[in-house]
Amino acid sequence: MTNLKQMMSKNMKSYGMIIALVGIALLFQILTNGILLTPLNITNIIMQNSYIIIMAIGMMIVIITGEIDLSVGSVAAFVGAMAGVFLVSLDLPIILSIALCLIIGAAIGAWQGFWVAYFNIPAFIVTLAGMLIFRGLTLVVLQGQTIAPFPDEFRSISSAFLPDIFGGESLNLLTIVIGIVLTIIYISIEFKHRKADRKYGIVHTSNMLFFAKLLILAVVINLSTYMLALYAGTPYVLIILFVLIIGYTYIMNNTVLGRHVYAVGGNENAAKLSGVKTKKIKFLAFVNMGIMAALAGIIFAGRLNAATPQAGNLFELDAIAAAVIGGASMTGGVGKVFGAVIGALVMGVLNNGMSLMGIGIDWQQAIKGLVLLAAVAFDVLSKNK
Repeated sequence: MTNLKQMMSKNMKSYGMIIALVGIALLFQILTNGILLTPLNITNIIMQNSYIIIMAIGMMIVIITGEIDLSVGSVAAFVGAMAGVFLVSLDLPIILSIALCLIIGAAIGAWQGFWVAYFNIPAFIVTLAGMLIFRGLTLVVLQGQTIAPFPDEFRSISSAFLPDIFGGESLNLLTIVIGIVLTIIYISIEFKHRKADRKYGIVHTSNMLFFAKLLILAVVINLSTYMLALYAGTPYVLIILFVLIIGYTYIMNNTVLGRHVYAVGGNENAAKLSGVKTKKIKFLAFVNMGIMAALAGIIFAGRLNAATPQAGNLFELDAIAAAVIGGASMTGGVGKVFGAVIGALVMGVLNNGMSLMGIGIDWQQAIKGLVLLAAVAFDVLSKNK
């Protein structure tokens, strides 16, 4: 019990958001008469919120450095518009078009990061200007019209599923196998880490808690893949999300670059005195955010099968809310990639559940605002303690 209390107290915000996500899902499962957690709807939640999760990961890193980016929705719209021009108007190859879109996103991030990092202009002002600039450029590129449709190969990135090589009929066997393989990999990594911790005498949890954690997460992984397998299997976009989550988690937790990001957000002056190139770190955070916003714009355009002037509307608010709900502190230095994913899923389940109940967009916005306020209040109260 002592170990459990210590683990919960040290990770209160992380576990609190996971518990909140489970609670919200169960609540809407009851209120929607079991519709929320059907295989079809679970797949829809993942695919509908994929671009928000991507932007939330990038936003989490920007917020950890103590900055913010208000332009991501407009950048996503602008990149989606450019994808429409490249693929529909100019008929360029898909790989080349995607590469050009990501380069445009990186260039936009570099432009904004340059003013923030090297001229010390507040990120709020720079990215607010960016929000207006790139929303305007979206209208210029599209000339106020919609470009559609996209090639099927491009749409498959956000709308298609991995083919079942095992030939399952009512059940996608490839997705089941993926779940089993992920479980084996996860358990192997956990045992490796625990062995290393024991070697250096830093084990903090009992064997019972350790095995309970393994069992719970193994059940979650395989239950999730089973539910996906009951519908159409594994979406391509879920593979993209998985790679991003694993990659960015590793970078933030196990590399010098990740530690420098946390150092800059925790205390920029101390980090500078310690030899951290603080300006470079902030610059790279915005470059990364530009790339993530571009990727989100590509996926959104593919799912919508059109480049529209209204694309990306309020995406920045969803990304910021997801990061904050997931544990990021607006003062910087605190946050985890997995927390951003949980925050985005909380927002996604709220949106989906309220839509299934027929709640109007007006009340949806109000409820989402209250959830965001509650998350920030929890962060402030936790720091005061």
